[in-house]
Amino acid sequence: MIQRILRGLEITILLFILAAMTGYSNPSLTNPIEKVRAYTRSLEFDYVEWIANAAIIKLRTASLNLPYTLDSSEQKRIVMEYFAITQSILEKENELSRLYADASITDKEKATEAVREELEKLYERQNKIAPLAEAILQDQISQVLAEIHLTAAGQPIPNVWYHSTPLPMAMIVSPRDHIEQTANISVDTDLTVDDQVKLEDDITQGLNVSTLIVQIGGIGVYPTMVMRTTNMPWVLNTIAHEWIHNYLTLRPLGLLYSETPELRTMNETAASIAGDEIGALVIERFYPELKPAAFPNLNLISLSFDRPDPATLTRPPFDFRAQMHETRIHADELLAQGKIDEAEAYMEARRQVFLKNGYLLRKINQAYFAFHGAYADSPGGAAGEDPVGPAVRTLRAQSDSLADFIKTMAWMWSFEQLQEAISQ
Repeated sequence: MIQRILRGLEITILLFILAAMTGYSNPSLTNPIEKVRAYTRSLEFDYVEWIANAAIIKLRTASLNLPYTLDSSEQKRIVMEYFAITQSILEKENELSRLYADASITDKEKATEAVREELEKLYERQNKIAPLAEAILQDQISQVLAEIHLTAAGQPIPNVWYHSTPLPMAMIVSPRDHIEQTANISVDTDLTVDDQVKLEDDITQGLNVSTLIVQIGGIGVYPTMVMRTTNMPWVLNTIAHEWIHNYLTLRPLGLLYSETPELRTMNETAASIAGDEIGALVIERFYPELKPAAFPNLNLISLSFDRPDPATLTRPPFDFRAQMHETRIHADELLAQGKIDEAEAYMEARRQVFLKNGYLLRKINQAYFAFHGAYADSPGGAAGEDPVGPAVRTLRAQSDSLADFIKTMAWMWSFEQLQEAISQ
């Protein structure tokens, strides 16, 4: 009986999210986001179709009572096989891309035939094992959530549902005269770099704004979307991070996510802190052999931006976060003085410094900081001198437990409430 009630609740939440996402069928042309969508509409990612397909996969798996019919050793074997298959797929896809990009190969079909056949077999096996592996990871995270008292009667609400998939990219828009995210629009997964640059340039020139298309690692729709990767700690952190967003969506902090820049940073920083802690607990309990001496502070958005070229590793250490923190502070100072052109020239000059140190950043501009600056779970970095991130971290340090921290954050609807909470 309880399971039927919970299943009904899952469907209700799913329908609520679908309705919320399709609720702008009659847009206002004066809305800043709709001005951007005039350029992106034909390239936007179809969430409704994706959510429907992912939900069907989850409901089918749940109907088979998986993974509860498997013992712990079999569960671990399945998860490890899933990550091994993902590794093979990523390697073969990369090989396929290299072959198609090789100008010396005239017969692409023949040259890629063997790789494509191997990929087909890998895709077939992954399609069979992925729903089960995902169900196991969902259940393991759910068990940890129950242990740390982030559940109702031992049940996470909503359930931990995620699906690993190629993710859309995000078109980020900021004004040029200050740093603020005014639009975040998901665009198709397969846009080429040339397509991305053209779209950015069209919006920049048409609306006189700062733009950047960014790669992302997870999206808090329901079921949540998580990027394909072989990094299990990162996957667990991200599943937990996105579940926290789902949890907050049922409470003021999540409902008001986009109302102010401060609330967005409070959301993302809280989710990052919680995701890292929950992910580490899952590793410690279910995969202790993978537990490192100290977990790096993995950032949801750092995958495509914070990895140096291996050829640069013999150079003196380059502190990415400290250097980006310095860049943000000075850019803010120039913008506050009304020196927009000087600020943009400075950020481009700084991008060249990062490039020389192996960080392949395509742009550093107002939109870059508007997106990355909201993830302030660690000191320094793209947030600059923004006081919101440090305040969230302070509240976590003052809280008796992670559950107390999240439950307190969940019922906030202003930065002033956070300031009051840490001053008590």
